Order: sequence, then C-alpha cells, then structure tokens
Amino acid sequence: MQLFIEYFPLFIFFIVNSIAGIYWATGSLIVAAFVQIIYYKIKKEKIPAKQWVIFGLVVVFGGLTIYLQNDAFLKWKVTIINAFFAVALIVSDSIFKNNIIKKLLGESLSLPEKIWTRLNFAWAMFFLFCAGLNYYVAFNFDLDTWVNFKVFGLTGLMFIFTITSILSLYKYLPLEEDDSEEVTDDKSSKSN
Repeated sequence: MQLFIEYFPLFIFFIVNSIAGIYWATGSLIVAAFVQIIYYKIKKEKIPAKQWVIFGLVVVFGGLTIYLQNDAFLKWKVTIINAFFAVALIVSDSIFKNNIIKKLLGESLSLPEKIWTRLNFAWAMFFLFCAGLNYYVAFNFDLDTWVNFKVFGLTGLMFIFTITSILSLYKYLPLEEDDSEEVTDDKSSKSN
C-alpha cells in the first residue's frame, strides 16, 4: 500500500497528461500530492519530511507552470528535488554527522560505519545523476519524451539502483541458520 501511495501522484500525472495535456496533468499532480498528505493525516501517521518537501515543490513549481503556462517550471521541479535529496544526504552526513540512510535502515541492518558512509554517498551521487539526467532530457527532448522519462525512466532507475544497493550489501546481511540441518543433527545425536 505504501508503494502505491508513494507513486500515486506520478501515475495520475501520466494518465491525465495522456488524456488532457500537461497543464491539467500538473493540476492533478498538485491534487494528488495533497491527497498523499491527507492519507497520512487519516492514518494518524507522522508526515515524513521528504513528503513535505515534495508537496511544497509540487505546489510552487506546479502552480507556476499552470499560472504562467510554461512547462519549464515543472521540469525544473524534478531536477531540484533530486538535487535537494543529494545535498541533504551529503550535508547531513559530513557536517551534522547524521547519516540519513543509516537512520532509515539502521534498525533492519547492521553494517560497519564505513559501509553506511559509502551507501549514503552512493545514494547522494545517484540523486545527483538523476537531477542531471532529468535536466538533460527535459530541455533537449520533446514534452512527451520527458513525461515518459519522468514516469518510467526515473522510476526504473530508482528500482535498479535500489536492487543494486541491496545486492551490494548482501555480504553484510546476517545468515539464517538452516532448520533442516538442526533436525538432522538432533536425530543423529539421539540415535548415538
């Protein structure tokens, strides 16, 4: 359900854009981002800081896109969000000694500090890469290509990078003991 809520505005944006164009899609994106905030309120959950940042940028840049009838503002939003996440990861770790990735995953993973730092840096570089790639696609290709890239390309890149991150941490994950070996050991010791 959380994954659906996370990507809900993106899919609404894509569908409305294909039916009614970029300005209606932008309006629907703003409404969908507001629905995300309402969802957290209804569930009585704390609204993540990330969600507030995204909501604020969607309202500001989406509003400018609609008001000025210029889709460049909406294109900039994606670049700014990715750059913001990259800077937040780097600054929080290097200046405030607060590794955001460790804070998010630290309860479920036990990793050496050096690995947490590398993982945090890798995610920061990934977000910078996405910011630059979005800028390139947004301002060098037509609007429909950018919309498809925003919805499918960036989502696909996020999925691939997440899987790659998990695979790179595999050797640090705790191994679960095989219950079948314990049963075999117990039987052999009882027969002796």
